[in-house]
Amino acid sequence: MTVPRQRVAIITGAGSGHGIGFATALLLGAAGMRVVVTSTTDRIFDRVSQLRAAGIDAQGVVADLRDRSGADAVAARAASIDGRVDVLVNNAGMTSVSERDPAGAMSRWQASLERNLSTTFLMTSAVLDGMRSARYGRVVNVSSVSGPVAAYPGDVAYHAAKAGMVGLTRAVAIETASSGITVNAVAPGWIDTASASDHERRMGAASPVGRSGTAEEVAYVIAMLAGEGASYISGQLVIVDGANSVSEERGR
Repeated sequence: MTVPRQRVAIITGAGSGHGIGFATALLLGAAGMRVVVTSTTDRIFDRVSQLRAAGIDAQGVVADLRDRSGADAVAARAASIDGRVDVLVNNAGMTSVSERDPAGAMSRWQASLERNLSTTFLMTSAVLDGMRSARYGRVVNVSSVSGPVAAYPGDVAYHAAKAGMVGLTRAVAIETASSGITVNAVAPGWIDTASASDHERRMGAASPVGRSGTAEEVAYVIAMLAGEGASYISGQLVIVDGANSVSEERGR
């Protein structure tokens, strides 16, 4: 009897114990995947300990994914587990810093594009050759409703970067579709993570659902797109915002 091969997944930006990246690692690990999680600091090893305590085969890598060498190192570590990377979740990035100061927002332009958009491009580039060779792959990019769907004052760079992630998603989806690879994006709305501000929580409370979303609710959608069964979904943006972006009546 042949034992099914365990898929290998990379989840970037998983350093926070209350974030989307870690919640995703837990779900993918619970589904039987071996996971490699990354962040820019040693706190990633705390997440690895938690994952292993839950019975998940997990490894952690500290890396700066704004640099190609960092992305290549993460991809190489994951590929060393079983020869290839099956799933990539591009969750690394910086949170929006809303400032009612256009000049201040513009000064963050380069940093935001590097941390949100360039990290996604470099990590995707690092795993695509292996996925093409295997004729299988799942790439899920964590974008935002901010930029692709809606906007608010104070962070031009964040909106541009997150919208750019959707363009990247669609372009790579087209280029890799014939190789058994799917590439999709998830757009969270107001999500109550450790980095959420009081203002963001108030905005979540004003959504049609009446609360902010949770990291686990976003992770559920990511895990679905990262699964083998999602083989005919590609190039799509899946919005996870409790119907907030489609509500026409405001301020009631």
